[in-house]
Amino acid sequence: MSTNSHDQGHTGKSKISKSDLWLIIAAAVIIVVGYLDLSKSSTTFSNAERDVAERIQKVGSVQFRDGAKALRAGEDVYKAQCSACHASGAAGAPKFGDTAAWAPRIKTGYASLLNSALKGKNAMGAQGGGDHNDTEIGRAVVYMANAAGAKFAEPAAPTN
Repeated sequence: MSTNSHDQGHTGKSKISKSDLWLIIAAAVIIVVGYLDLSKSSTTFSNAERDVAERIQKVGSVQFRDGAKALRAGEDVYKAQCSACHASGAAGAPKFGDTAAWAPRIKTGYASLLNSALKGKNAMGAQGGGDHNDTEIGRAVVYMANAAGAKFAEPAAPTN
């Protein structure tokens, strides 16, 4: 037996023609480029969605308050809104119950004190338009002034 006839069927490595090799490389490049293009377009699409969402986001809100709700007492509003400064006298605020500090302010009258509270004065920012309505702020003003010797009447609920 000749060993030649057996080895002739197996010639070693399989041969791929150059045109087949270029075809395989081109297909691989097309697949990679296509994948990158799809991932880029999906990123661009999500960026576009984000951009649209940013352009149409809310810039404000409207709150409808129940006009029939009970007004808060002056003491409650004082504790929630005013005590941070008026309890300690921070930033020059007259301390709660300090008759000497409140006396010149009380002499200006309730309307002047309420105006200062609603619009702000010196280091105190405007209290109007916040969590408490003007009547509630007025009640807190009366509560603080009366604790220092004033005899102001507590403001009643407005009639609509």
